Amino acid sequence: MQRSLLRKEVLPFLLMFGSLILATIIADALLHLFGLAWIGRWLGIPGTLLILSSFLYSLRKRKKIHFGKPKTLLVLHETLTWVGALFVLVHAGIHVYAILPWLALIAMLINIISGMTGKYLLDRSRSFLAQKKELYLQEGLTEVEVEKRLFWDATTYDLMKQWRTVHLPITLAFAVLASTHILGILLFWQWR
Repeated sequence: MQRSLLRKEVLPFLLMFGSLILATIIADALLHLFGLAWIGRWLGIPGTLLILSSFLYSLRKRKKIHFGKPKTLLVLHETLTWVGALFVLVHAGIHVYAILPWLALIAMLINIISGMTGKYLLDRSRSFLAQKKELYLQEGLTEVEVEKRLFWDATTYDLMKQWRTVHLPITLAFAVLASTHILGILLFWQWR
């Protein structure tokens, strides 16, 4: 029995994102349980540095740097971004009292979702549709019948293909909001 694109590709993606949120909740709860909540305040710094380090992949992809294998840098990008986002989410916890950090946090979450869309869904979904189409054609269905059977899966795939139109501007918005938040912290920090 054929599984739908939604169950085969979208639900695992949601589980991966959910694991980030769950890891955040657990880490924050453990810090509070052991009286170490103050550590969360400082996790924003390594989290930001990890996220910034993850941009080596983007630089390599755009030929701004020439070292490193793209596939290795992609895995590094994904790992550093996930761990960096975890640190920033724990940093934010439930202790965000101003609008700017909330906006930066929301932009980061949207950016993570759009990035994960590219990684987990698009390539596998394209392959899934091609396999399903081939199977239907081997069963002797006409092109019209195949299109009808694949309509919802193809529609889901077409919507997912729009991820780059969200990912790049949201990355920029997140960078601006996070930079403004960091600058605000540096300006209003009591340095004494």
